[in-house]
Amino acid sequence: MKRSKGKLFFNNQDECATPNYLKSPTMGSFMSTNSERAISYVLSKYATQYMDKDVLILSPKTQTREAARMLRRYETDDIIVTDEKKVPIGIVTDGDILSKVSDVTVYVETTTLKEVMSAPLITINEKATLQDALHKMRDNDIRKLPVISKKNKVVGIIYQTTIANVIRNATATTPRLLSPPVKAILGNLGFVLQFAGVLLLVPALVATVLEDTVIATGIYLTTVLLLITGFFLNSYGEKSSLNLQQASILVFSSLFLLSLFGTVPYLYVFPSNENSAEVFANAFFSSAAGFTTGGISLFDEPENLSQSFTFFRSYTQLVGGMSFIYLVITAFYPESKLQSMRGFISGRTLHMKELFLTITIIFSIYIVIVATLLYFMGERDLLDNFSLAMSTLSTGGFIPTSTILEDLLWQEHIVLMGAMILGALPFTFHYAFIRKKFLSPKLGKEVLTYFAILGGATALFVAVSGLEPLESVFYSVSASTTAGLQQESLAGLNGGAHTILIILMFIGGCGFSTAGGLKIFRLFHLKDVKSLLNKVKRAEMPTQTKKEVISTIIILALFPTIAAITGLHLSIIEDVSYQDAFFEAVGVITTGGLSAGVIDTDTDSATKIVLGFLMIFGRLEIIAIIYIFIPKLS
Repeated sequence: MKRSKGKLFFNNQDECATPNYLKSPTMGSFMSTNSERAISYVLSKYATQYMDKDVLILSPKTQTREAARMLRRYETDDIIVTDEKKVPIGIVTDGDILSKVSDVTVYVETTTLKEVMSAPLITINEKATLQDALHKMRDNDIRKLPVISKKNKVVGIIYQTTIANVIRNATATTPRLLSPPVKAILGNLGFVLQFAGVLLLVPALVATVLEDTVIATGIYLTTVLLLITGFFLNSYGEKSSLNLQQASILVFSSLFLLSLFGTVPYLYVFPSNENSAEVFANAFFSSAAGFTTGGISLFDEPENLSQSFTFFRSYTQLVGGMSFIYLVITAFYPESKLQSMRGFISGRTLHMKELFLTITIIFSIYIVIVATLLYFMGERDLLDNFSLAMSTLSTGGFIPTSTILEDLLWQEHIVLMGAMILGALPFTFHYAFIRKKFLSPKLGKEVLTYFAILGGATALFVAVSGLEPLESVFYSVSASTTAGLQQESLAGLNGGAHTILIILMFIGGCGFSTAGGLKIFRLFHLKDVKSLLNKVKRAEMPTQTKKEVISTIIILALFPTIAAITGLHLSIIEDVSYQDAFFEAVGVITTGGLSAGVIDTDTDSATKIVLGFLMIFGRLEIIAIIYIFIPKLS
């Protein structure tokens, strides 16, 4: 059976146009929401799911007569022509052969495919979606596209008629219990939870080796819950590409469920003589502080905790700080879509899978180096040094014991400050160590701006804080990286010193780093605010630029607003000064972690649960929440 050919016609007024046959008089502009969602859903699927894998591939030296014979034998219409390295260079259809052979001036016996093929060949990569394929077909006025792998090999061919049939079937299908977008979110969420469950086997095995049965039981239980929940979500969902709003829902859900399941080991640690609501609130707050790298601790004497548990706490910060949830999401996106997510993941780099693998290796090396240096410089236990290294590089702030930062040598201060700064630099900066092309001028500008802000703020803080110079520098770095490492409560600082640390926590580190806060790269968008307010210049601004500027303004307004309201609430219920309460609130929403000692185990349960959610919102840089409720910005 030969494939029938068809052509889709697009409405030029809509970039993501809907085929005209879906806009028949009976449907017109009243197409149901379900149909629109179904079309959007199927168009977001990979072309590889619907491509024809049986592709006839021949050499350019093949004679047309032999090619025609093979077309009949394999009952196909198309031939992909490849060079000696199997790289595709052209395409020949049965029509091309017939038109050439019918020409009386052409000698059939000597004509080769190289002479009749269409070149250059237009292709799509294996991570392209059906919508990407339709756009490329429309732009190039073609009806079929060879699908190419990363190694530039042909893996299949996608036809316009195939896409048309997929859309037709999607609109004709009876609505199911779960809509396609919901199934896509559930499927991806299931994968994320299963992946997290596997990652948490590391601290579980550490607890087992240390024969800490109670802690090991709690961590293993968390792992089982994550794996089982992920399995059920996968059975009801479908792992496929998401739009930005759906991705935002996925990330929030993932971080919330991780924090929720992560409470289990804490339930084994907090005193059981308190009421269940209080124990759960303490556990949820502490778990959220770990996965969001908030780092605010409710433990007055962490030195009494077991080493396996402090390792687990630091490990959760590493998981959250490396933002593996964001990176897992990018695995489901074609490269072309990653650019539209750059504001969400705070990055501006393609090839995310390769980037993630490389950065994971680099950060693992960082952890080993920092832990080794701390071990040889001090007298602490090696496992505690690894816990401190993970917490520092993830800009998390949890420390193994309350005395571990006391009596540090100046060399140890330098090591920890260096580790915190490494965590606040863009992942692409580290990637540049082996891939120099990624150290773009824009990236370099962001890094230089970060160091300029850190240097200026540090000089001011040393001058006004009244602390020792080395201690002042340490706290400035801790605030600017949102690491939150501190030796004692910062409630006694004067207003000027508090203000500097607050500003540093609000700004945070560079985009696409483990640090929290507003992020440096968003400050660059503020230069376009004046253009946005000007009607003439606003009309000339690219849509994406307008969205980024508006998002930055909203985030810039929400961070201090949320902190101000939270600070007012804390000052009332804890009966402390508003200055200290506001400082504490900033540490929560920016995941900065620096504390004035306002939040403790005596804080009421409801407040601690709300603060846990605020840390999640802050870890998402609030932008994900904006995308969920204001989809136009996404």
